[in-house]
Amino acid sequence: MQYRQLGRTGLRVSTFTLGTMGFGGTGWATPVGNLDVEAAKEEIAIARDAGVNLIDTADVYSAGLSEEIIGQALGSSREDWLIATKVRMPMGDSPNDAGLSRHHIIRGAEASLRRLGTDYIDLYQVHEWDGHTPLEETLAALDDLVRSGKVRYVGCSNYAAWQMMKALGVSDARHLERFASTQVYYSLHSRHVEAEIVPACIDQGVGILVWSPIAGGLLSGKYRRGVQAPAGSRHLSEWSEPPVHDEDKLYDTIELAVKIGESHGVSAARVALAYIVQKPGVTSVIVGARTNDQLRDNLAAADLVLTDDEVRALDDVSGEPLRYPFWHQANTSSDRLSPADLSQIARHL
Repeated sequence: MQYRQLGRTGLRVSTFTLGTMGFGGTGWATPVGNLDVEAAKEEIAIARDAGVNLIDTADVYSAGLSEEIIGQALGSSREDWLIATKVRMPMGDSPNDAGLSRHHIIRGAEASLRRLGTDYIDLYQVHEWDGHTPLEETLAALDDLVRSGKVRYVGCSNYAAWQMMKALGVSDARHLERFASTQVYYSLHSRHVEAEIVPACIDQGVGILVWSPIAGGLLSGKYRRGVQAPAGSRHLSEWSEPPVHDEDKLYDTIELAVKIGESHGVSAARVALAYIVQKPGVTSVIVGARTNDQLRDNLAAADLVLTDDEVRALDDVSGEPLRYPFWHQANTSSDRLSPADLSQIARHL
């Protein structure tokens, strides 16, 4: 297992993070898994043995049950782990039970602390954009939590590049705690983040945490062109994230991942994970699993290093044409491109 700095901070996190949406598994999270405390303890032990030091959750996962299970499963070993959780989504029926107001953020943090059974959160992330609350209010509330010692670092999730940059600008101008990381969807199935978000993160020193790097199981190898998915598969049935807009391209990508996996004697899922870990700007990829065997296989991707030719082939099959103004910059400004620019343009030069 490798460890990378989280953005501009001194915090080092494992390149794989344990995802816990399946802890509890009630309500809308049921298709992801329904692990109880004992099953969670087993997954945490597997992750620990693999060198993982970060656990990611959210208050909205099974209406707080995921956090409760983590707290019970960790017990006295809490100090051995970094815990990341999130706030923003509805946690009740009141008009103030959602969003990124000071009211909801402070109440959310205090509730998460109680459920987790801890007195601090290592990384507190705003789960989604709130276009109704001024960023000054949101960021000041997060800053207060850091100053109080209840939170160590703050991050965002599912922000567009302009939204993240606006937040960083407000933080810098008002001397408020800065986002150390952003958590985004990024996989061989969808590389949209490479156009704006990844370059902005590299330029601004914001760490990238990746959710659903196997595209909700689509890249596991069990979904193949012309072959019915095995019983129990959740995608394209009761679970619609991420959306699939080009099935032919997806199946071409899966076929190549399977082929590369066979050459290494590993699963297509490991190939998909190793690919994302090797991409510019990525700090850690979040893996969750319904079974211990799935988790072990996913975490074994830490030992897989793809060759330059393999990465290039996966880039080609899953990539998209450069959008404007980037194709123009590639044609006319290649003599003065920064590492942030080159993160998406380099392979087109």
